[in-house]
This record gives sequence, C-alpha cells and structure tokens, in this order.
Amino acid sequence: MKDSLEKLRAEFTEAVKTVSNSEALEALRIEFLGRKGKLAEILIGLPELAGDARKEAGILGNEVKRALEAGFADLTETIRKSELSAARDREWIDISRPGTEPGVGHLHPVSQAVQEILGIFSGLGFSRARTPEVEWDYYAFEALNMPKGHVARDEWETFFMADGEKIAEEAKGKIVLTPHTSNSQVREIEKKQFPIRMININKCYRRQSDLRHAPMFHQFEGLLIDKEISIADLRGTLDYFAKAFFGPNRVTRLRPHHFRFTEPSFEIDISCGLCNGTGKLEDGTVCRMCKRGWLELGGAGMVHPNVLKAGGLDPATCSGFAFGWGIERTLMMKSGMNIDDIRILYRNDLRFLKQF
Repeated sequence: MKDSLEKLRAEFTEAVKTVSNSEALEALRIEFLGRKGKLAEILIGLPELAGDARKEAGILGNEVKRALEAGFADLTETIRKSELSAARDREWIDISRPGTEPGVGHLHPVSQAVQEILGIFSGLGFSRARTPEVEWDYYAFEALNMPKGHVARDEWETFFMADGEKIAEEAKGKIVLTPHTSNSQVREIEKKQFPIRMININKCYRRQSDLRHAPMFHQFEGLLIDKEISIADLRGTLDYFAKAFFGPNRVTRLRPHHFRFTEPSFEIDISCGLCNGTGKLEDGTVCRMCKRGWLELGGAGMVHPNVLKAGGLDPATCSGFAFGWGIERTLMMKSGMNIDDIRILYRNDLRFLKQF
C-alpha cells in the first residue's frame, strides 16, 4: 500500500502540469480525491492490514491526502487568477468611448412610392379611398361593363376563390382576389358624394410572373367625375403626375387601346428609364425591360356610360376619367432606380433594399 500511495503522489505531481482551466482541474480532483477516486480505492484496503503496518499506511495515506488537497488549492488559485485576467482582457469595455449607433431601417421602396404618389395626387385634390382585396366579381367585372362569360375574365387569369351564392344571401357573383383597383370605381360612385376625386391604392392579384409581372402587385386607381370633364383634363392630370414623379425630362404618350370600362381608352407609356428611351443599353444590347424605348405603365380613359349607370349616374349630366397604373412598374421607371426585374422588389434581399 505504501508503494501505491507514493506512486499516486508522483502521478498527481505529473498530472497537475497538464491542467490549464477550471473544468480540467475539477475533473482531476474527482479522479484523485473523489468518493470513488484513486486515493479512495487504495485506502479501502487499509482495514485488512495488521498492527503497525496499518498504522504506518494510515499516516502515509493522510499525508498524501493533505499533499493532494494542498496541490489542488494552490492550482485552483492560480487558474482562478489566470481566468479572471483573461476575462478582464476579453470583456473590458471603455465606457468613455461613444456607443455604436443601432441600425435604422426604412420603408420598403414600394411603400415609399405609395407615399410619394399619394402626396402628388393629394395636391391635386384627390382623396384616398379604400376597397376590399377580396371582392365580388360584380365590382371587379360586371359593374365595369364586363358581363358574365366575358373573355376578359379568362385573359386576366383571375384568382377565383368561391361561389358567393353559397356564402351570402345578397351575393354579387363569385368571390375573387381583385385583379385590379378598378373595382373601386362603382363602389365610390355608389357613395353619392360628388364631385368625385378619388385615389385608391391597393394590392392586386393575377396569375402572371415574369420581368414585368408579379402574382401580387400594387396599383393606384384615379377617378374624377364631375360636369364637363374631358380628355384634356385626363391628359393634364397624367402629365402633371409624370413630371412630378419621374422628373421634367421624361416623356409620356397616350396610345389608343380598348378597355370595357372606359371609352375612349388609352394605354399610358413612358420613356424607359433604363435605356433613356432608346431601346438599347450602353453596351449596345437590347433593353430587356422595354425592348423599344417605351414601357406601358397602365391604362386610362373616359369613364364608360355603362359604368356611370351601374353606379346610378346619368351619363348625360356628368362625365369623368379614370386611370390605373402599377406601382412597382412605375417605381422601376423612376430615374436612377435601374431595376430590370419586378420580382427583385419582393426577394427580401437586404443588400438590395438598403440602397433605398
């Protein structure tokens, strides 16, 4: 037993040389001094010794135990000081230094465009209106001079959701995710508050996805109804907006088109902001956004008599104009944006969003 105790003391002396942190030190303490440690395993045979041999072994056992405990105490203090010093160096803070300013976010580019568009039209006397995103197809189609079975419903690939007749007693056709903000026209006329100068901004939904289309997008819809309103009023309003939003050097044009809810009808084009209206980029390649120098922003026209009648108005005594533009596409054409794919706006890439 004496040899085992002396061997244990020598083994401990070598073992402590490899300990460098409190976790390793605790593991070493359990290994040598724990209830089932090496010292306890040796001393468990002490009662089996006789007479003087047991006495001598007991004295040596206590001596080795005290030596191990003293060694652990010294090493514990050394490691504690070392770890405390390292923590101070690692966690030291100079409270006199200026703090780091937290990152400040901002509105999404589309939300910024919404605010700017509202500000421009508010200056012209237009008031904001709000209409449902989940709509009766009566307001999305029939009241806009598109009866049941009209081919436009298939062409727009509308998201039909349910049969309204099975849901509500006073249903107005099927339930759809509104494909355009023009659903606000008859709803606004039905309020009977004239004259009407309305601007409606809302989400729209269509089954389209490419460079210039997204399944969910935003539109702003303008409606003005009063007496003796003409195409000149429409053109003046759109020109004012274009100059205010895009800048004085951008050019717009009205291109004859056909919409069921306006007559006459036009599509509104603007000179492309990516290629400066040339149809080609600086490297000579064709502009993939516009192809020919012009990009369609939306439609416009004089409110169709049948739409006025659907809202309870007499086309002989009043007239008006309406227009609907995609906000994302309008934003993309703003000078300096250089966005050539509408889907970039909704990829949630902070590297892109932080630029604005």
